This record gives sequence, C-alpha cells and structure tokens, in this order.
Amino acid sequence: MAPPDPRAEDRAVVEAVLGGDAAAYRFLVERYQSRVYAMVCGMIRDREEARDLTQEAFVKAFNNLDRFRLESSFYTWMYRIAMNVAIDHLRKHNKRRTSEFNEDVAARDNDGVLDPGHTSMDPRKILERKRLHKKIHDALETLSPDHRQIILLREVEGMAYKEIADTLEIAEGTVMSRLFYARRKLQQALKDEAPEGLPPVT
Repeated sequence: MAPPDPRAEDRAVVEAVLGGDAAAYRFLVERYQSRVYAMVCGMIRDREEARDLTQEAFVKAFNNLDRFRLESSFYTWMYRIAMNVAIDHLRKHNKRRTSEFNEDVAARDNDGVLDPGHTSMDPRKILERKRLHKKIHDALETLSPDHRQIILLREVEGMAYKEIADTLEIAEGTVMSRLFYARRKLQQALKDEAPEGLPPVT
C-alpha cells in the first residue's frame, strides 16, 4: 500500500477549512510549525520573537487561505508567507540577525527527528561543533535578508534551484547569483575552517 501523499492530504485539509471546518487547520499547523519555526529562526536570532512571528505567519496564512492554489505545495506557500513576515520584521526593526543554529536544531533531519548518533557524540566534537556554529552565525549576520534566506533554503532545506525560484518568485539566474555571492561571503568569513565546513562556491 502506497504511503499517503502529503500534498493531497494538505489539499484535502485546505478544502475542509474553506468548507467551514476551521478546526482542520490545526493539522497543517502541527505538520509544518517545526519546519517553519526553524526557518524563521534562520532569520531572527531571538527565539521568542521567532515563535511570535511563526504564529503570525500561520494566522496570516489562515486568513488568506482562499488565495492558496490547490495545485501548489502548501509548505512552499506557507514558507513564502513566513519569510515575508520575518523579512518585514527585520526591516521594520532594522535588525541584521540570524539563527542560533543550536545543537537541538542542528541535530535534527528534515523531518525534525533527532539524530540518534548525536547523543553519543564525543564531547570534544560537540564543543568544536558549537564553536563552528557560532562562527557561522556571525558570518550569516553579515548577509542581507535576501542572501541569508537563499542560503537557508539551499543548505538547510535542501531545495533545488527551481524550487527556490518558485518559492521566492524570482528567476533561477537570480537564485544562482545570490547563492554564489552568499557562499563566497561565508567562505571568506570561514576561510580558516576545514574545507568541508561549507559547500564550495559553484
């Protein structure tokens, strides 16, 4: 028996909400809130602010659910709303912040599952990892919100260029140029680290 199709499930829930079952929206919140929160944390250092902005994004999505195209990916649409909320917040408060990329988030895979090997990691490696994360945080803070979100989408979410372009509604060429600039900037900041610390500029 084939596993359920997440997109089909999402579409069914959206249709249910639009049909009057507002409580069904909770399913979408529970499915995506961890991923959305992690990505908002990639733009906002303060975790409490990130939680508030994540909630704001889900409320905004709920209020505009009739604009969602059922043939599209709900997560992509939700992500776009969340990033716009985060970027508006950064611009409004004139902040240049980024995620703390803490050990808990870093130790989780794309489904938010804790890496079982993480808890047995050598303490020295954990300290080294934290040090590298701190350096990456500082480097990410030097990027503009536009360049920062490109790095997060590619390196954290693992999105393909076309998927990033569709999510941000920009050309693939723009994605590539922003990613090149962001990677080069980060590699300059991390030039003393091991080569595997950051993907190569390509």
